Amino acid sequence: MDLTYTDEEQEFRARLREWLGKVLPELPPKPSPDDWPGRRAHDLGWQRRLYDAGYAGLHWPADAGGRGATPTQHLIFLEETERAGAPYVGANFVGLLHAGPTIAAEGTAEQRARWLPPVLRGDEVWCQGFSEPDAGSDLASLRTRAVRDGDDYVVTGSKIWTSHAEVADWCELLVRTDPHAAKHRGISWLAMPMDAPGVTVRPLRTLAGSAEFAEMFLDEVRVPAANRVGEENDGWRVTMVTLSFERGTAFVGEVVACRRVLAALAREARSTGRWDDPVLRRRLGRLYGEFGALWRLTQWNVSDAQRTGGVPGTGGSVFKLRYSHARQELYDTAAEVLGAGALEADREWVADRLSSLSYTIAAGTSQIQQNIVAERILGLPKGR
Repeated sequence: MDLTYTDEEQEFRARLREWLGKVLPELPPKPSPDDWPGRRAHDLGWQRRLYDAGYAGLHWPADAGGRGATPTQHLIFLEETERAGAPYVGANFVGLLHAGPTIAAEGTAEQRARWLPPVLRGDEVWCQGFSEPDAGSDLASLRTRAVRDGDDYVVTGSKIWTSHAEVADWCELLVRTDPHAAKHRGISWLAMPMDAPGVTVRPLRTLAGSAEFAEMFLDEVRVPAANRVGEENDGWRVTMVTLSFERGTAFVGEVVACRRVLAALAREARSTGRWDDPVLRRRLGRLYGEFGALWRLTQWNVSDAQRTGGVPGTGGSVFKLRYSHARQELYDTAAEVLGAGALEADREWVADRLSSLSYTIAAGTSQIQQNIVAERILGLPKGR
């Protein structure tokens, strides 16, 4: 893999940097963490600006509405938007990084035409209805059932940790369509409208004080069979595609943000005299190396996904495993550098510190990532 930039890529970076310098000062302030309707409007407004400027779905294939940019241009986009302090995907996270790429890879032409343009334009928000009560990270043990009735499925059950359900228009929903099949079979992937009768959403407040998650109750919700992505009972395979995007590329932009936080910590340590502590300097240096390696791994994963058809491979589990722990250590170090001053910092900083604790659980626990690495990369036998 060639890691140098071509003249064309440098021109792309310059144009993007110029555009960001022009539009970012015009953006309204970011709403508070509790104001999810306001955050939805803010995040989708930014998405619409990206769309109008030709930067929406930069790495999506052209026939899915994207720009079909090269992996390197995609990485340049992430670097420059983070460097400039541009808004993150926010409420559009699931649509842009999970559901959209899955539909682009597995959906029919009609499904792609219906659901992908509104995601790219910033018109519709998706949430993720995968996790269920008492199931932990074992997605295959889901109990939400969908029974075929004519042209519809009738869905009954409940979901938990449903990201952005409160403000979502659609849900990528896993349901059991064959209760008699083996655990990883008999599952289907549905696109469920959140305004369908029978859908009840109750926000959950996290340790960080945000209500970005919710529990969701489904009482005989009718979902058209035409909303099934993939074949009936083949949803586990489709789910693996979704999780590949979630682990392989969804956290990429955050690595750039962590490198920025690390640089800020080093400046803070120098200004307060903490830099004279050799143990702390060694810790900061090791984190610098860790995030540098993660960025190189990101480059490799994105490039490899492009080469193999656009779906990230198991390298995403290596990334997810290391990134989760590095992020936690980064914010542990931040607390050490800031000391008691950490509690006096702005709320977003404290929220990032608290939310870092969830990263070894979200998108599959570290234990699950270790199993994937052991079985699919190292070729070790499966545990009993």
